[in-house]
Amino acid sequence: MSADNEPLTLPAWQGGDGSNLNVTRWLPQGDPKAVVLLAHGYAEHAGRYGHVAARLTAAGYAVYAVDHWGHGKSSGTMGFVPAFSVYIDGMAALIARVREAWPGKPRLLLGHSMGGLIAALLLLGHQRDFAAAALSGPAILTAKPPSRLTIWISRLLSRYFPRAGVMALDPTGVSRDPAVVAAYLADPFVHSGKMSARLAAEMFDAMATARDRAPEIGLPLLLQHGAEDRLTAPAGSRFLFDHVASTDKRLEIYAGLFHEIYNEPERDAVLDDLIGWFDAHVKVEDAP
Repeated sequence: MSADNEPLTLPAWQGGDGSNLNVTRWLPQGDPKAVVLLAHGYAEHAGRYGHVAARLTAAGYAVYAVDHWGHGKSSGTMGFVPAFSVYIDGMAALIARVREAWPGKPRLLLGHSMGGLIAALLLLGHQRDFAAAALSGPAILTAKPPSRLTIWISRLLSRYFPRAGVMALDPTGVSRDPAVVAAYLADPFVHSGKMSARLAAEMFDAMATARDRAPEIGLPLLLQHGAEDRLTAPAGSRFLFDHVASTDKRLEIYAGLFHEIYNEPERDAVLDDLIGWFDAHVKVEDAP
């Protein structure tokens, strides 16, 4: 497996103070049978998915992942976003990059946590660009539903003090593996501060949109979630499974697993499920 980085520049957008995104790509030996576009979660970055990419490239897939705006090595402010649509724009630009680099190759979509939410919203306008999708612990419902007061305060602060910090993730909920948690805490490209009021409000609204428009999603869809996820609710994956229009769909809730199911001790079995799903939906002649 080879890995490298390349820049991706977003078109100018209103209110944006930085549009240079970092793309990491992992290539297999030989010609890839398909390309996986990966959307990482909140506060992290694409570099944390090297072991996932290693499994995928060994199975013959190329993998492209963008550090979302305000994440990792990309431009922007950590913990803040002017509008959730900026994340969708970044993934749309990645689609264009992959289409140019690998014309005729099938494309597959993989999103984790907030990246799962981004992927779900991306599908609303780009379903035809993918042969299938897989969402890991998608942020469709929070593990602890926010009160109406919390949502109201977040929206009020978003309007008048958009960069004010309002909440932070509990890193111990990432994985049951202490080494994973320690690496997460030590990673200089992982945001350990609070999420801004603007991002919190935008995320609440994005989650509501994903739920409301779930019936518009009709492509083959795999949903994977840890049963003991304390950061995003497994009920969110169940909701998508029950409401998407897809007839070819699969829901896997893994007993005992925390949020980052690809970083749990059982990761190999979980990744086997993911690769098996992708393998079953790749037909080179059917590239979108």
